[in-house]
Amino acid sequence: MNKKIMIVYLGILAAMAPLATDMYLPALPELQAEFGSTTSMTQLTLTMTMMGMAVGQIFAGPISDLRGRKIPLLLGMLIFMASSLVCVFINNIYIFLAARLIQGLAGACGIVIARAIARDMCQGAELTTFYAVLMMVNGLAPILAPVIGGQILLFSSWHGIFATLAGIGMVMAAATLVYRETLPVDNRIKSVGATLRVLPQLMKNRYFMGHCLVQSFIFMSFFSYIGSSSFIFQGIYGVSAQEYSLIFGGIGVGMLLLGPIPAKLAGKVSEASMLCAAMTVQLAGSICLLVAFLTGFSPLWLIILFLCCCFMPISVIGAVSFSLALNGQGRNAGSASALLGFFSMFLGGDHDAGSRLLRHRYGDTYGGDYADRLCAGDDLLLYYDSPCPSGCLRTCYAYYV
Repeated sequence: MNKKIMIVYLGILAAMAPLATDMYLPALPELQAEFGSTTSMTQLTLTMTMMGMAVGQIFAGPISDLRGRKIPLLLGMLIFMASSLVCVFINNIYIFLAARLIQGLAGACGIVIARAIARDMCQGAELTTFYAVLMMVNGLAPILAPVIGGQILLFSSWHGIFATLAGIGMVMAAATLVYRETLPVDNRIKSVGATLRVLPQLMKNRYFMGHCLVQSFIFMSFFSYIGSSSFIFQGIYGVSAQEYSLIFGGIGVGMLLLGPIPAKLAGKVSEASMLCAAMTVQLAGSICLLVAFLTGFSPLWLIILFLCCCFMPISVIGAVSFSLALNGQGRNAGSASALLGFFSMFLGGDHDAGSRLLRHRYGDTYGGDYADRLCAGDDLLLYYDSPCPSGCLRTCYAYYV
C-alpha cells in the first residue's frame, strides 16, 4: 500500500468505534420498540460495545507487539463481521447484548493496531502530522455513520444497518490481506512474559498516564453525549431520525474541519500549546452547557452550539495527545496504544453506564438531563485537578515531570 491508501485504510480501522456505535443511533427508538425493552436496556447496547472495545484493546495491543500486526488484525475483522451478522438475525435482547460485546472486542483490534501501525511508520512531528491526517479521515465516521444509518432506515429496518457493518468488516478483512507487515520479527517483543511486564511499566510512567487521563476525561463526556443524544433530540426536542442524523453529523463536520490544525501547526507550535488551547475551548463550551441546563434556558439551537464547542476540539486533542503519548514507545507501541484506548473506552463506557443508572433511578427525561450535566462537569473536574505551572491552563498530569 502507498502512504495515501494506508492513511485511508488506517482511518477506517480507527473508525471502527464510531461506525459500531454511531451508525445505528437513529435506530435506537425503533430497536427499543422491537425488543420491547426499556430505554436504559436499549442504551446498554452502546455501553456493551464500548466496554468490549476497552477490554479488547488490552489484549489486541500486546498480542500485536508479540505476533505482529497483520494476523491479529485479520482475525479481529473476521470476528467483527460475524458478530455483526448475528445482530442482524437475532431477536433476543440479551443475545443481542452479547453479540454487541463480541463486536466491540473484535473492533478493538482495528482501533489499537491502526495506531500502532502509525507509530511503526512515523515518529516525532511526522507522527503528529500523520495522526492529524488519520483523525481527519477518522472524523468522517461520526459525520457519515448516523447519516448513512438514517438513510438506511428510509428503506430498511435497523437490521440493514448491522448488515452494512458486516459488509464493512468483510471489506476491511480483505484489505488486511493486502497489507504488508510493518513490525519486523526482529523488532517484536520476544515473549509473553515480556509483554505482560510492559503494561505495569507504562502505568508507572506519569507522563504517559497523564495523557491517559486526558483521553479518559474527554471521552467520558463524548460517550455520555453519544448514549443520550438520540433520546434527547428525538424524545425531548421532537426531531426526526433523519434530522437527528444531520445534527449529529453537523457536529462531526466541525470535528473534521478542525482536524487539519495539528498537521498545519506541527513543528511551528508546540504540541503542548495546541493541546492546552483545544482543551480551553472545550472547557468554555462545557461551562456554557452546564449554565444552560442549570438556568433552564436551553433552546435547541443554543444546545447544538455549545455541543459544538464541547466536541469539535476532540479531533485536535486526540491527535496531539496520542502523538505525545506514543513518542519514544518503539516496540511497545501496541501496548501503549492499548492502554490509551482502554482508559478512554473503559472509563467512558463506565460513565455511560452511570447515566443509564440515573435514568433508571430518576426516569428517562430527568436522568438524561442530569447525565448531560455530568457530561459538562467532566471537563470542569479535569481542569480543577490540573496545575498551571506556566500561568496558563494545563490539561493533564502529563506535565508533572
